[in-house]
Amino acid sequence: MKKLVLLLSIMLLASGTVLAKSNKNLEVLPVMSYESAQANRVWVGTFQLVWNDLMDGIVKGPVKFEGYKSPLAKQLNKQKFKADQLSENSYYKAYGETSPQLKAQIEEGIKEKFNETSDILDSVDWTPAPGKYFLYAMLKKDFKFLTAFDKLKPARFAHSFKKVEYFGIDQNSDNILDNMVNVLFYNSKDDFAIAIRTDGNDVVYLYRTDDDKTFDKLYSDMFMKKAYYDGPTKFNSGDELKVPNINLYREKSFDELCNHEIKGTDMLISQALETIDFKMDNEGIKLKSEAAIAVTTSALIPETVKPRKFYFDDTFVMFLQEADKIKPYFALRVDDVSLINKTEKK
Repeated sequence: MKKLVLLLSIMLLASGTVLAKSNKNLEVLPVMSYESAQANRVWVGTFQLVWNDLMDGIVKGPVKFEGYKSPLAKQLNKQKFKADQLSENSYYKAYGETSPQLKAQIEEGIKEKFNETSDILDSVDWTPAPGKYFLYAMLKKDFKFLTAFDKLKPARFAHSFKKVEYFGIDQNSDNILDNMVNVLFYNSKDDFAIAIRTDGNDVVYLYRTDDDKTFDKLYSDMFMKKAYYDGPTKFNSGDELKVPNINLYREKSFDELCNHEIKGTDMLISQALETIDFKMDNEGIKLKSEAAIAVTTSALIPETVKPRKFYFDDTFVMFLQEADKIKPYFALRVDDVSLINKTEKK
């Protein structure tokens, strides 16, 4: 009987662990310095590209809101990522007055440059109106490793019971694969980083760490550790590499930036969104990301008036004051109406 109870306890504990893992989400971050409580998070510079165009091309300065301080807008206004961090052939941008013609221009542009279609343009209201603008960007990467890595046996990842696909280098791999990997540092089995060469200008950095910091700090830490590392940087015969296949898609709407009037204008952001489609396997990486900001005048957004219920059915206070005076002449706090009413003059 005791063995049965122990077995059931172990099974419940295991199922609880799986449930806890399954409840974890993948959060799309707008900037590298954005703090998140999610263990799984992703950032790509596409949304920053459209924000830069909003600042430089539409608002003509930092985006600030009337009566609302946005920490996210403050970070985006720093423009820590710009288009000059990308090659011309890896992104497409366009903005202008909202119209079906602008939509057609964008669709033609991404088709011609990337042979791609959009996942978000059909969800936009393209009806022209004074003060309506639309800003768009697509970031596209599709590159191969110099040589395809070997496909490895499926195995567990971290504490999950489910096996995932892996690629890399093992004892049976051709030595030519070793030349694609550069060791940045190896401090322990839980603290190391490598760089993988590709068939173009892209480099893939992989950093193993348990540190839970913002992306910008993790990136800085990685290169700081590289600077202090004095061990071998060559991927040697006998070394092994094991990397999981990744296949993700996420769409994120940055609602906190929407429906606040932009200072110095009569405009507000009605839509702010980004998509990320990322795949990595033994052959290489494919990334497609779109971002868009829709701007309209505040007059175009009718104010939603919700029915209100002014129920003084709990403790309340009343004041009486003459209209031309600055102080009340009577005040009453009501906590128990029945008790107060009992004091009426008979």
